[in-house]
Parts: sequence; structure tokens; C-alpha cells
Amino acid sequence: MSSPKHPAPQDGWAGLRLLIIRLHFYIGLFVAPFIFFAALTGTAYVLAPQIETALYHDTLFTTTTGTPQPLSAQAAAARAFIGPEPRLFSLRPAPAAGQTSRVMFTQPGLPDSETRTVFVDPVTLAVHGELRTYGTTGVLPLRLMLDYLHRHGLLGDLGRNYSELAASWLWVAVISGVVLWSWTRRSTSHRPVRRLHSLIGLWCAVGLLFLSVTGLTWSKWAGDHIDALRGTLGWVTPSVSTTLTVQSPVSTTLTAPASAPAPAVAGDHADHAGHHAGGQGMPMTAPQVPRDPLDLLDPVLAVARAGGIDSPKVEVRPAKTASLAWVVREYDRSWPTQVDTVAIDPATLTITSRADFATFPLVAKLVRWGIDTHMGVLFGVPNQLLMAALGIGLMVMIAYGYRLWWLRRPPAGAPARVLLAAWARLGGVQKLLCGLIALVLGWALPVLGASLLAFLLIDTVRWWRSARRRVAA
Repeated sequence: MSSPKHPAPQDGWAGLRLLIIRLHFYIGLFVAPFIFFAALTGTAYVLAPQIETALYHDTLFTTTTGTPQPLSAQAAAARAFIGPEPRLFSLRPAPAAGQTSRVMFTQPGLPDSETRTVFVDPVTLAVHGELRTYGTTGVLPLRLMLDYLHRHGLLGDLGRNYSELAASWLWVAVISGVVLWSWTRRSTSHRPVRRLHSLIGLWCAVGLLFLSVTGLTWSKWAGDHIDALRGTLGWVTPSVSTTLTVQSPVSTTLTAPASAPAPAVAGDHADHAGHHAGGQGMPMTAPQVPRDPLDLLDPVLAVARAGGIDSPKVEVRPAKTASLAWVVREYDRSWPTQVDTVAIDPATLTITSRADFATFPLVAKLVRWGIDTHMGVLFGVPNQLLMAALGIGLMVMIAYGYRLWWLRRPPAGAPARVLLAAWARLGGVQKLLCGLIALVLGWALPVLGASLLAFLLIDTVRWWRSARRRVAA
């Protein structure tokens, strides 16, 4: 964000230096507030799990001991509590003694990927309450609110552009800042403020680049381009097929309105973005045999356990229609990651499809680990502290950047320092290369491209007004 003094340029490389200085300044002045808000809400999110556990302790935990009741009985207790209208979406058995099971329901009117979750004591079948939960990780209302703040500032789809703007420019700000530091590190002007601004940026540079890249995978416009690239290169995350080749004689249709929405079966961004939908396959006509589908919860989980689903954190998802398979999936996103998934035919109780994390392509594994590290869940508390340190460091660096800009602001009436003036001093080849880079980045990162055009418009107005003042003088 700083605007250091510079000698008169001798060639095109000096013009390039001026261009980087002005670009870094514009990012700091206009984009830094959005980056600051993203850092603030992201830091709050990664530090929230322990607060959330304490806040909802009575809902999440139980003091009873003994043998857990069958899953069918736990689901029936939740159904009796919530009523007949919501559709059973999934059941997560208590992962350890002293914890409650989660029985999750969907119904019309719920936002995407949200469920009404009933917490049931697996031993006594007592209901400990109901909460809204979200995504694969099943975050509770506190983190759900923080997630919405971080993702779109509670402004819906329009607000998502704010977080994409921050992620799109963060890596540019970091790289340009490191370059400027390497050119001006011997400068003594405003040394304490400048030194702190620069050192925090250097210490955090690699982590901030990581946050920028992983954040872009969740974005709407750039995220679509990233997904298309992954698909072209075969780097997609494997998923199970729930389409059955043989018609099932068992009805697995649960009581629910036909229009009830359901979150996707799987996906890299199911907890934090939700802009990609997951299909369940084309339904087929199947006979409906009277049988309570809740009776299938226990045998389906037993088949999955026998098939290698061994994490204590497991979820059983009934099929929406009799022509589709049930899904049993692991959701332990810590290290070592356990996110294997199997599809099971409810008629034959056989595994019809599976996606094991061990067989994922390397890029798919890196995407999974990158997302979970960004969210602070991969390595537990150390991961939380690292992400929080990066967020706090970024906010402090931005504050020092504004302070440095204020100390070095030009006097009133001084000629405007603009991008276009620096552009004019570039050599022909440099202008061509910079133009091509801007076009490529503008296409790959549309929000960056649109904001760059806004920068140039502001720049043109400032240049024009500065020229008028000089003529008038």
C-alpha cells in the first residue's frame, strides 16, 4: 500500500517498477478493506469450534452410559420429535460414548446444504434438542453464521463477489509487496511503520498465497474456471454412483414432500461454498413394497462397515427413491483423512459403487487437504492457531499499510501518481506482455478483471483532473 519515492526512470524497467508500485497502492487502498473483512471473519471461524462445543454442550453430549439403541430406534425418536413432514436426509451415529447422534432432516424453505438436525441420546433415545446444521462438517449455528459472514457477508449471491474480490487480489498484493520490499528494503523513510508492514508481509507471504489460492477454489466465477480446468485434466474428485442397474423391490422413499431439497452427496466444497450441485442419477420406475425404510439403517451401516468404512465419524444417507442406492460416507477431515464413500443397494445389501480416498488422484487429495487446512480442521488445534495467526497478521499488515500511506500521502495539489503514467514509460515489449497478462488474468479471474477495469477508470479520471489542474496553473 506504500507509495515510496523513486528516482527518475532511465528505461522501461523503471517504468515497470512504477507500475508495480501504483498497482500495489491501488490494491491496498481499494481492495484491502474487503481483504481485512475476509481475514476477520475467517479468523473468527477457525477459532469457533471450541466456543461452539461449549455453547451447545448440553445438546452435543450426554452423561448416560450403556449399549446404544439401533439406528432405526434413534431415527424413530427423532421423527417423533420433529413430526412427519420433514424428509430424513441422513443419520450420524454418535462417534464416541457420551455424545449424541445426529438425525438430519430437510424440508422446503431451507437454504442449500442446511438441515434441521435432531440430537438423540443413543442409549436412552432422549432428544437433546434441534439445531440448524450445514454442510459436510455439520457446523452448528455459530459457525454457520460466521461462515455466511466470511463467504458473502450475509448478502447472498451478490455478496459472494466480495470474498472473490479479496481472494483474487490477495496473491497479487503479496507478490508485488515482496518485489517492492526487495527494491526498497534499504530505504529509511518512516522506517518503523514500513519495516513492520514489510516484515509481517514477508513472514506471512507463503501462507497468504495459500489462502488466496484455496479461497479461489470456492469462488463463483474463478471457481467455475478452476473446476473446468480440473475436469479437462482429469483432476476431479471421484464420487460414487447411486444409480442401480437392477430395480430394487424395496421401497426406500421416506415421508417428505416431493419438492424437498437435499444437499449434494459429496464434493470438495460442500461445507464452505455450495455453488456446485451433486446429481443422484436418473430415477427409474420401481415397485413400492410396504416396508419401513428406517429398518434399513442398521443393515446398510453393517454392510458398509464390512466393506471397509471404519471411521467412527460416519453418515448414512437413505436414497430419495427406490431406484437409487443408499450412501454411507466417512466425514473425518482431520489427519489422517477418512472420507471414503460407498453406495449400497438396499434390496441386496451389496456395495454397488465406492470412492476410497486412498485411490484419489494426487491433485484431488491436495485439493481436499488444502480446503481442510484453509478451514482449520486438518491438523486440529495447531491448524486453527496457524490460520488464526495468518488472519491476524494480515489484518495488522493492512493497518500498518494504511498508516504508511497516510504518512507518505502527497500534499494537496501535487500531480497525481497514476498507473497510466507508469504504463506510458514501459517499452513496447513490456507493454505487450503486461497487456497479455492482464487479459489472461481477467479471463481466468473475472472479478479481478472487472475490478482492474474499475482501477483504470479511476486512474483515467485522476490523470485527467491532474492535467487540468496543471494547465489551469
